[in-house]
Amino acid sequence: MTKVSNQELLEEIPQTGFFGHPKGLFTLFFTEFWERFSYYGMRAILVFYMYYEVSNGGLELDKTVALSIMSIYGSLVYMSGIIGGWLADRVLGTSKSVFYGGVLIMFGHIALAIPGNITMFFVSMVLIVLGTGLLKPNASSVIGELYPKNDNRRDAGFSIFYMGINMGAFISPFIAGSLMKTSFHLGFGVAAVGMFVGLTVFIVTKKKNLGHAGTRVANPLLSSEKKRIYSTFTVVGILIGVMVAIAIPQGWLTFDSFVGLIGILAIAIPTAYFVVMYRSPKTNEVEQARLLAYIPLFVASVLFWVIAEQGSTILALYADTRTNLNFMGIVISPAWFQSFWPLFVIILAPMFAWIWVKLGDRQPNIPQKFSLGLLFAGLSFIVILLPGYFGGSDTLVNPLWLVLSIFFVAVGELCLSPVGLSATTKLAPVAFSAQTMSLWFLSNAAAQALNAQLVKLYSAETEVLYFGTIGGVAILTGIILFFISPIIMRFMRGIR
Repeated sequence: MTKVSNQELLEEIPQTGFFGHPKGLFTLFFTEFWERFSYYGMRAILVFYMYYEVSNGGLELDKTVALSIMSIYGSLVYMSGIIGGWLADRVLGTSKSVFYGGVLIMFGHIALAIPGNITMFFVSMVLIVLGTGLLKPNASSVIGELYPKNDNRRDAGFSIFYMGINMGAFISPFIAGSLMKTSFHLGFGVAAVGMFVGLTVFIVTKKKNLGHAGTRVANPLLSSEKKRIYSTFTVVGILIGVMVAIAIPQGWLTFDSFVGLIGILAIAIPTAYFVVMYRSPKTNEVEQARLLAYIPLFVASVLFWVIAEQGSTILALYADTRTNLNFMGIVISPAWFQSFWPLFVIILAPMFAWIWVKLGDRQPNIPQKFSLGLLFAGLSFIVILLPGYFGGSDTLVNPLWLVLSIFFVAVGELCLSPVGLSATTKLAPVAFSAQTMSLWFLSNAAAQALNAQLVKLYSAETEVLYFGTIGGVAILTGIILFFISPIIMRFMRGIR
C-alpha cells in the first residue's frame, strides 16, 4: 500500500494543463473515451444481434426476451461495480482496478467477435460484466482524488470527463451500426480494438499525470481478515456453483426466475450497502448525515436511468420497427440513433461546465440539479408518445421525433449524471470511498433490473400508455425533489 497524504498527492499532480484542470484528467478522459467506445459500440448492435434471424447473422431470439436480456445485462454490468469497489477499497486500489478491468473487457469483446453460438455470447457477458465492474466506478473515483475537497472546478471536471465518455459513445455506434450490415462480429471486433487503445493510453501516461492518485488502498484488509474473507468467498462460490448445477436441470432456474432474482438483488444490495456504511464504526456522525442525504438522490437516479437506459432497448426497437429509416435519401441504420444522445452531450457538456463555474456559489444545489434531470427525462418520454397518440401505431414515424426525445434525455443527463458522480465523491465516507462510487452505479443497475420487467409491458397497443405513465412519474418526482431540496441540503453538512 502506498502511504501518501492527501496534500502530498495533490502537490505531485500537475494541477493545470488540461483545459485548466489537473493533467490526470487527460489520462482518465482518454482511457474512459476508449472504454466507452468499445462498450457503446457493442451495445448499439447487441439487441439486434440477439433478435435478428440467423440468416441475417443474429441469434434469432424472441424480441421481448432479447429486450429483457439486454436490460439484465446492463443491470449486471453496473451491479458488478460492488465487486470492483470492494477490491479497490480493500485489495488493489483504484488504479490497478481500472487496468485489470480494461483487460477483462477487451477479452469479452474478443469473445463476441469470434463467430460461434450463444455460448460465446454468454462467455462475453461474464467477462464484460466483471471488467466494467472493476473499471467504471474506479476511474471516476480517481478523478475525485485530483481535486481539493471544495475545489469549484470539480463539477466542471466531471462534466469534461463525461464529455470524453460521450465522444467515445458517439463515434462507435456509427461504426458498429455500419459494420453490422456486413457482420455483427466485425462490429464487436472494433470494440475490442477500442479497449486495447484505452489500456495503452492509461499505461503510458498514468505515472506522469496521476502520480500516486489511485494507488492508495482506503481500507486495506488486515492480516487477520484475509484468511476468513478468502475462505468465505471460496465456500460461497462453491455453493453457488452447486445450486446452479442442481437448479437448471430441475427447471427451478429459468430465464424468468433469473430476471426476478436480479431484480430483488438490485434493490437489496444497495439497501444493505446503505445500512452497513451508516452503522460502521468507521463512519462518523457527519458522514452518517451525508449518507442520509444521499438516499433521495439515489432514488432519483434510479428513476432517471429507468428512462435513459431504454435507449438501448425500447427506443432501439422503436428505431428498428416504428421509425422511417429512409430519410432525405439516406438509409439509416437503427443503431445510429444511439449516437445522437452522446452527440448532444458533447455539444452541451462544455456549456454546462461553463455555466456551473460561472455561477459559482449561485448555481442550483445538487438536489435541484437532480430534479431538473428528472423533469427533462420525463419530457423525453412525453415527446415520443405524441406520434403514436396523433398518428396511431401502424404508421412509420419521422425519425426527428426520436431525435427530439433523445435530446431531452441528454439535457437531463447533464443535469444529473456528472453532478451525481461529483456528489458521490463529496458525500462518500472516507473508509468507503470507492464502494460509495460503486453504490452510485447500483442506481443504474436497479433501473435496468426494473426495465427487464417493464419492457414486457411495451407493445404497439400500449405504446402511448407506456411512455406516458413512466414519463409522468418522472416529472412528478422531479417536482417533489425540487421542493424538498432544502431539507436534503441540511443533511449534507456543508456540501453544496
